[in-house]
Amino acid sequence: MKIFALGDPHLSFGRPKPMDIFGPLWADHPRKIAAAWDAVVGPDDVVLLPGDISWAHNLAEAAPDLQFLAERRGRLKVLLKGNHDTWWSSIGKVRAALPPGLAALDKDALRLPEGVVLCGARGWNLPDMPWSDPEKDPPLFHRELERLGLSLAAARRLAQPGDALLALLHYPPLGPGGTASRVLEKLAAAGVARAVYGHLHGDDHGWAPRGPRGGVDLVFVAADYTGFAPVEVWDTGERRGPDGGA
Repeated sequence: MKIFALGDPHLSFGRPKPMDIFGPLWADHPRKIAAAWDAVVGPDDVVLLPGDISWAHNLAEAAPDLQFLAERRGRLKVLLKGNHDTWWSSIGKVRAALPPGLAALDKDALRLPEGVVLCGARGWNLPDMPWSDPEKDPPLFHRELERLGLSLAAARRLAQPGDALLALLHYPPLGPGGTASRVLEKLAAAGVARAVYGHLHGDDHGWAPRGPRGGVDLVFVAADYTGFAPVEVWDTGERRGPDGGA
């Protein structure tokens, strides 16, 4: 079984939003996602979706977007809330509305029988980022940091000897300068092997942190960066990541 990841699909079947206003790359992007996804994901594989799933404002509007994901190949798709996912209400209501084959993370963790534990949290702008609002952003950042801690604690309770821990984030765990952050420190202390994230678009692709950082391998999977194709991030058959790392 392989694990793939794709961030920021920004679907809008229930609340139409023309994504090509963000550039021609986004024209007809759901078709691109479907074609690329179904070409690489196998029926027994898992796909991680770390945020900005849908432009919907409520669960009813999100329903066709969730169904689109349910119809894609793979036995399980794991969702995380992004900053634009205003349709995401209480986790109980979200989980009740998910079609079969979809799961959602929220201050908790999920163990796959192949020996992988999935955890994570949305995150927020790091307080030392140049664009961070000194009044509004720190409380949100610390709230998300607490939620990450709860998810990591849940992952530790679920993990069995030899399991790998993979984290889903929406916001990057490091800023443009790549300096240490409390997010990365928490991931490393918990033994997370690899973390996937998205959120960044356009020119921000250039500074998105990638590769080993502070003991955690970071994989940037925003859809417009990956060409709208899910990226393989783990192969449980080989008990390692696709680049050979643990």
